[in-house]
Amino acid sequence: MATRRDKKKRVLRKGEGQRPDGRYFFKYQNVKGEVHFVYSWKLEPYDIPPAGKDSEYSLRELEKQIVHDIENGIVGYDSRTTVLELVELYLQQKVGVRHNTQANYNFVINILKKEAFGRMLIGKVKQSDAKRWLIKMQKQDGRGYSSIHSIRGVVRPAFEMAVADDLLVKNPFNFELVTVVVNDSVRRKALSRNEQRKFLEFIANDKHFSRYYDAIYILFHTGLRISEFVGLTLNDVNLKDNKITVDHQLQRKRNMEYVIEATKTEAGNRVIPITSDVSAAFKRIIANRKAPDVEPMIGGKVGFLFLDKNGMPMVALHWEHYFKHICQKYNSIYKVQLPKITPHVCRHTYCSNMAHSGMNPKTLQYLMGHSDISVTLNTYTHTSFEMAEKELKKVNGLKL
Repeated sequence: MATRRDKKKRVLRKGEGQRPDGRYFFKYQNVKGEVHFVYSWKLEPYDIPPAGKDSEYSLRELEKQIVHDIENGIVGYDSRTTVLELVELYLQQKVGVRHNTQANYNFVINILKKEAFGRMLIGKVKQSDAKRWLIKMQKQDGRGYSSIHSIRGVVRPAFEMAVADDLLVKNPFNFELVTVVVNDSVRRKALSRNEQRKFLEFIANDKHFSRYYDAIYILFHTGLRISEFVGLTLNDVNLKDNKITVDHQLQRKRNMEYVIEATKTEAGNRVIPITSDVSAAFKRIIANRKAPDVEPMIGGKVGFLFLDKNGMPMVALHWEHYFKHICQKYNSIYKVQLPKITPHVCRHTYCSNMAHSGMNPKTLQYLMGHSDISVTLNTYTHTSFEMAEKELKKVNGLKL
């Protein structure tokens, strides 16, 4: 076979070629056996592109990357890549994520595998297609706004990657979500002082649920995230100085594997002072704690405060079920119903109570472990006419 050369008499390798206009190309098959071409005005990195042509990677540089990807089983992509393939490629860059984040990625991938939209070629997706898909998920599939928001939160940056790689001119998901689907999400509502009192009194006086009173009282009066709360160990509770150390959280994966993770944000690492009544609740919990024959060790932590019947640490799901059953029983007895109450409602209620009591926002930010002060300040918007009237009188120096 005759040796092929370019216009500069340089030997061309297998798969390489040069068009009549001088542009080089490389023909190859990806790991799927699909034929693709890449182009460049330069064969070698030191070549100078023709006048008026932008500088770019040389063909040999592109070849090197392509060969590397093929050898490592990496699927390259172009405008003929499907939406599902694009998202999968994008998520390959997300390494070392927490298991909850990975679970959300898997959730999105499973949806795209079932959806016709997931099989569309990214080069064919228009903004109207993206909008119709989101509307379809809400109106036909019955998915809530928060779920759709989460799905879009993965698909949108995947398309942004394709734009950055010069495969697409525009991102079809660059629009405000609320202009397309109805925001039907229910904003978390803190309990009123009266609702909180009724809820706690009911638990304290109930023969079955009273065993959970101290734990739920602590949640209402510390603002701990439930994952932080269930991760507490005997070493984290300092009853001598009335403080607790929060520097980790306990999670359980879908495969039932327990893991210790860092707090949600860096600001989540904190030492929280506790009141005497909260300290007393901790004392009762520790006194009533039945130590197992073998203390479970998770992530180097032992001495978890709450253990299930199998001697393993309780997790968020346990407490969510307890709260659900307590509310159901209360509402089956009393005519005036309680709203939905979850462990996070306790946290939200604590934040609101502290805000309404006049606590400095920066102090409250620290206690809550919020990384962004805007999250804390948002609590101050949960007010009422009575609170507004009280503050107005304060500002004007009037008698309350």
